[in-house]
Formats: sequence, C-alpha cells, structure tokens
Amino acid sequence: MSERTLRELLTDGRVHVVDGAMGTMLYGRGVFLNVCYDELNLRQPDLVTDIHREYVRAGADIIETNTFGANPLKLATHGLAAETERINAAAAALARDAAGARAAVVGAIGPLGVRLEPFGELSVAEAREAFLRQVRGLADGGVSGFVLETFSDVAELAAALEAVRSATDLPVIAQMTVGTDGKTHYGTDPESFGPELEALGVDVVGVNCSVGPHGVLEVVEKLARVVTVPISAQPNAGLPREVGDRKIYMASPEYMASYARRMVEAGARLVGGCCGTTPAHIREIVSFVQSVSPRHLTVAAPAPLPATALEPIPLADRSRLAARLARGEFVTTVEIVPPRGVDPSPMYQQVRALQAAGVDAVNVPDGPRAQSRMGALLSGLLIQREVGMEAVVHYACRDRNLLGMLSDLLGAAASGLNNLLIITGDPPKMGPYPDATAVFDIDSIGLTNLVARLNHGLDPGGNALGDPTRFLIGVGVNPAAPDLERELRRFAWKVEAGAEYAVTQPVFDLEQLDRFLQRVEAFRIPIVAGIWPLVSLRNAEFLANEVPGISVPGEVLERMRRASTSGKEAALAEGVGIAREMAAAVAGRVQGMQVSAPLGRVGVALDVLGPAAAR
Repeated sequence: MSERTLRELLTDGRVHVVDGAMGTMLYGRGVFLNVCYDELNLRQPDLVTDIHREYVRAGADIIETNTFGANPLKLATHGLAAETERINAAAAALARDAAGARAAVVGAIGPLGVRLEPFGELSVAEAREAFLRQVRGLADGGVSGFVLETFSDVAELAAALEAVRSATDLPVIAQMTVGTDGKTHYGTDPESFGPELEALGVDVVGVNCSVGPHGVLEVVEKLARVVTVPISAQPNAGLPREVGDRKIYMASPEYMASYARRMVEAGARLVGGCCGTTPAHIREIVSFVQSVSPRHLTVAAPAPLPATALEPIPLADRSRLAARLARGEFVTTVEIVPPRGVDPSPMYQQVRALQAAGVDAVNVPDGPRAQSRMGALLSGLLIQREVGMEAVVHYACRDRNLLGMLSDLLGAAASGLNNLLIITGDPPKMGPYPDATAVFDIDSIGLTNLVARLNHGLDPGGNALGDPTRFLIGVGVNPAAPDLERELRRFAWKVEAGAEYAVTQPVFDLEQLDRFLQRVEAFRIPIVAGIWPLVSLRNAEFLANEVPGISVPGEVLERMRRASTSGKEAALAEGVGIAREMAAAVAGRVQGMQVSAPLGRVGVALDVLGPAAAR
C-alpha cells in the first residue's frame, strides 16, 4: 500500500486529525528543556519514532516532523547550524517510517525566533534563505506537504511560504497563533490574516497553539466567514498552570475532543493539538470528529447515471408505507429499540401491540447512542417475517465500510426490507464501549447516493446489478440544529442525492418547526415529525443536555419540573400531554409522525397517538 499524502487528504472532502505535541511527549520521557529537541532526530531516533507511532496508533491522519525549531538560526544556538539539512531530512525519514501507509507526513516549520524587518534586523531575504535550508532538508526526506505553524507575523510566514514554493509544489498548511484577545502578537485579527494567507496561495488556513480550545474555536468561527480554503485548528490542551517548576496543561482528552467536534461543525477540516496534547487526546478527538462533516465542504452534484441505469420502481409499488406517502396520506410510525440479547419475543409483543393499534410501521434504530443491541437489519427482518408489520430500518454509516454496506443492502433488498432511514450514526464515545472504533467510510449523503444508485440497478461503480432495488429512501433532518444553514445545505444535498422523505429530530418547539418547514418547502418531499414523550424531569434534562441534535425549550423543562413535584406519575402524564399537544399541532403541518417509545414503553407511545393510531 502506498504512502498517504497531504494532497490526497485535502481533496477527499473529509475531516482529518493531525497529531499532538512532540515536545510534550519528549519532556514526559525525561528529555530536559535545555536539550535541542530537533537534534534528537540524529541522536535518539528511536525515541522520536516511537512517539510518532503512538500518534499513528491513536488514529492521527497527519504526522508532523520533529522540526519545529530546526532552522539554522535556532540550531546555531546549539552549534548545529551546519546540520540543518541533515536534521530535517532525518526527521522526515523517521516520521515516514512511523506513518507507513496509515498517515501523511508533513514538514513542520516554525518561526525563526527573531524579528524581521521593519521591526527587527533580519531582512526578508535572509529569512527566506534560512527557511529554504529547512525546506530542502524536509523535501529530501520525502514529506508530502508542509505546515508553517505558530507564526505571529504574516510577513514572516510569507517568507517561509516563498521558500517552500521556490523548492517544491507540495501543499502548505499555514497556521497563525493568537493571544487571549483573539489577535496575533502583532495585533492582527483572524478576519485580516485569514484572507491575507489565502491570497498568498496557501492550501489551508488555520490557527494553532494559542489559548486553548475555546479561544481556537472562536478563531475558526471567524475564519469560516472570510476564507474559502480548508481550515485547520490545533489548540493547546488548555492554558498551562505552574506546578512546581513545570507547566501542566489541564484540558482532559474528553474536553479537547468535544471542542474538536465543535471546531469541525464550525468549519475546520483538519483538527489536532499543540502543547500539552498527547496520544490520549488524539484518540478521543478521532472518536468524536469521525461522525461529523465539515461545514466548509463543497459537494459536487451526483455524477450522471450511466446509460445502463434502469428506471426506478414507482414509489407506490415499493412498500405499503411508500404507497401511503406517494398518495399524500398521513403516516404514523413508532420507534422501538432492538433487544439487548438474543431473545426477540419481547420485541414481537411490542410490535403486535402497535399493529393492533393501527400504526403504519415500526421504526428500528441502528445502535442509537452507540449502544450494543441486536442489529437493526436483522431485527427488521424478524419483525416483518414473524409479525407481518412493515419495519423502517435505520441504517447507520458508523460501523461499516462501503463494501459492507453494499452487502447489507443487497441482502436487505432480497429479503424484502425496503423502508430505510439513512443516518450517519452516533460516535462510539457516546456508548458503553468508548474504545470501540468507528468507520464512517461515507456519511449519510454518500449512502443516500449509494442507495439511489441501487434503485437504478447500479453498484457504486456504475455496473449493472440486474433488477433495481425497491428502497424507500428516508433521511434525518434537524429543525433545531445549532447551525441551521449548514443543516439546510446538507438536507439539500440529501434530496439531490435521492432522499424521498425525511424524519425530523423530536419536535418540542412549534415556531422553530414552522420556520424550518418554510425553508424546506421547495424540496417537495414528505416530512415526518419526530415526537418524543418525556417520561420524567430527568429524561427531559438528559435530552436537553446530553443528546446531540435535540433541543428542549426552557418552558418545556419548566412544565416537567413543576409536574415532577407531584411525583413520577404526574411527570409522566405531563410528558405525554406535551407530546399529545405536539402531535395534534404537527398533524396539519407535516405528512406523518414518528413517535418514540421511551425506555421501551410502547404503551406510552400509543397514549400519545390516541385516536390517530386507530384509524
């Protein structure tokens, strides 16, 4: 397998994770601060390689060489200026050996450590020549790109960029560093340095080191408004605290990872860490960001279908649920969860109760909140065969690569499972097995494209498969998304990819729903509203604070709080009452309802549906 390259990672449209702090790890291994860390590439190569390998094992896609200060000016303070090219070439070779085919290696270049004209004595030409020696060494060592990081002076970074461009055409990540005021040491704000760096022709604009995750998130948000190239973010692990004679970075891996996800949602394509960041931090970041897509993402229109494409089966002929949607009829479904063990009989009992009540279909989620349960596809198949009620199978991208998903879907089509709800899936960190890995080979948009092609009788490569599949293609959408514009763009891409109906996250705010429906009216596909009956104040608070994508307004929380003072039954009755109000209100606004059965309590869902379930 060939080595990964930075250029490949920048063009694949996905989020990628950069490694953490080499200096922090070396210091933790007992290397004193007065030692030249860059010279360790020659004196202790095994130590440097081992640290690189730890970051690769943690899941980093991009590894930086141990050369942040390996320019001739800084090396001269250790009497090593003459070794500049040799040190950089060795560093690149060590990183490549550790990365293998699993990560791309970029040459790390930091500031020279002296001021440039007009604020210092070093000329721009002299700075460019110093950087060029480092660039040549890294290029000779075989890096696939460069990261110019922790710069405060745009002019100095420009000199480093000129050195790179004079020697190679490899891609360049350009990262500034800011203080607590959000500006560089020279007083330049992101709204200024972002467009300046983009105009210089860098491939990625970003920020690193700086003031910890919170401050870097704010910079990413500002950059996202003013640049069009990908954005990178590598914060310190919080602000350091003095403990004895050491500086300790206090941000936990979980805290860093949660902010990394927010940075991606704000627009970052590359995320990682700087001072204080360890492989443990990177491992958590990898787990958190794999389930999100960058906001700065250009999604091409679906490729034209080959001439061998077949006409899809008419919507009304694919399933009973599809027929009702095609006729414009109101549909009701209830979401249950598959069993934890191997006995499906309790699930059958729940489904029979729903069938007797006249519910149109049962929704079977796919490992919600990364819980380990019976697979959704097999659960749906058992329901349809044993009970005779149609299942809507939620199918997540989290656990399978492209080939695995294709195999699953062909099997589902052959067995008569035709109703799909395509989702990206919750990250494993949310579940009881936080060390489990995720795949996320494609996201829900890519999977929608795949299923739409199957409905035309084509595999992902455009090859004929025979008869077309009969999938009813559903997708998720969130009217309460924190970044509604991004959510609407992704929804538009899903519809363009082939989505035929959409199910919302639970609705608790009608005004919010109305604004959303007005924005998506032009897409002209049926919307099914999610309804969640709250069973307790604790349940309401959990949804409001710990479940991504769900927004519970303050007035709803207050109603549950007041009801809970009269006991559990009163709180449950209030939760059902709120859900009934939502169900009655959305009935004239959307084409269906998906009611959740909280904690497996199907009776609660049926209480919410009432007469609507017994049509």
